[in-house]
Amino acid sequence: MDFTGKVAVVTGGGAGIGQATAREFAARHAAVAVVDRDAKTGQGTAAEIRGKGGTAEFFPLDISKPDQVARTIPQIVARLGGIDILVNNAGIQRYGTVTSTSEEVWDEVMNVNLKGAFLMSKHAIPEMLKRGGGAIVMTGSVQSRGALANSVAYVTSKHALLGLIRAMALDHARENIRVNCVCPGAIDTPMLRWSASLQPHPDEVLAACDRLHPVGRMGQAEEVAHVIVFLASDLASFITGESVAVDGGLLIAIGGTSFQESGTGSSKR
Repeated sequence: MDFTGKVAVVTGGGAGIGQATAREFAARHAAVAVVDRDAKTGQGTAAEIRGKGGTAEFFPLDISKPDQVARTIPQIVARLGGIDILVNNAGIQRYGTVTSTSEEVWDEVMNVNLKGAFLMSKHAIPEMLKRGGGAIVMTGSVQSRGALANSVAYVTSKHALLGLIRAMALDHARENIRVNCVCPGAIDTPMLRWSASLQPHPDEVLAACDRLHPVGRMGQAEEVAHVIVFLASDLASFITGESVAVDGGLLIAIGGTSFQESGTGSSKR
């Protein structure tokens, strides 16, 4: 997969899956727009890529703010020459049930995880059309297909991304724009470790995340990045409107892996 002459925009590019994705595109000769609201991590990722001979620029942006998105997309085009690929990766996690989640938290999650993807796509697609088409990849979650307790806003936002990719894929297929989604399982990222740190025994949480997956471990950000880059490449030219689980088999087992390992999930009838 060679992206010479292509420009890839990666939101949340300063850390975790976004950082790994920015690195992967750059290693395959794309020019990368690293978008993040955290200037320190975003600038660090862009500088690292340039230090290895790649092309990358950092763009500070809160993707939930319409005026910022409308201002930043033209800046990306001016500095890098256009947009061919958009990776809507930025996201936040907040906890709560429908009764304990405040409207403020609900709006915060929806504005970043869903509205941000909508706004970035809205402004990037016209630029893609100027270059004959493009590819958009969203970072969803296994919680785009299922749910964990006490995560109502996050789960809802990630489910909604599947509707967004399908609608966009249909609307823009004839314009040579493909839209897909990756659905990662537990991936060893700063966000996951932050979530674990909220519990009394973070190491036990991380060990439990390993056990969740039939392969026996959490995923690495690079493993998700490989799939994102594939979906954005010409190798995936006949794939659109799809979600791809990158989850170490997490969604396979009925009742979860512990249910299977205990023997309770045997095939006795």
